[in-house]
Amino acid sequence: MNIVVYCSSRADLGAEYEEIASSLGQWVGSNGHTLIYGGVNAGLMHSVAQACHDAGAKVVGVVPEVFSYRTDEVCDEVILTADLNERKGKMIEIGDVFVVLPGGIGTIDEWVSTLSDIMVREKVDANADRPIVVVNHRGMYDGMIAQLAATNDSPFARGKRVDRSIAVATIEQLLQTLTHVSTKV
Repeated sequence: MNIVVYCSSRADLGAEYEEIASSLGQWVGSNGHTLIYGGVNAGLMHSVAQACHDAGAKVVGVVPEVFSYRTDEVCDEVILTADLNERKGKMIEIGDVFVVLPGGIGTIDEWVSTLSDIMVREKVDANADRPIVVVNHRGMYDGMIAQLAATNDSPFARGKRVDRSIAVATIEQLLQTLTHVSTKV
């Protein structure tokens, strides 16, 4: 199973964030899955990749050419893309499950782009719907989750499930959810 992880590239975020990334990476590797991520050696991106690598997972980095000099050495495979938009498209294309860890605007953009892409594709492909698990650590994404729910209930929503993301609050809930969804993918 290809697990796409969206997360921060910012360094020195603290032990609680590192623990989330490392626990996820350990789970991915221990369960024989493949990590697909942004491919740079920075912040939580590197932390999750290093833990995956250490646990025996295949690690695939999808890196925009402009950041190729920052490619993470733990990558078993690197896919270079022209830009960030192409990177998102490639990650969405090859992902089976998506995990949104704490992050900034780039992480939110990847989450919403994935959600939007799935909603468009499922109109012609019954297999397009794939899980998006959001780690809402300390309520960081409460506002975004509320916005998606409000959009879902508005006349502007074309899809049946705009707010389809699965929000979890803890590492334990994340790993339980991934264990559950991995049996269905």
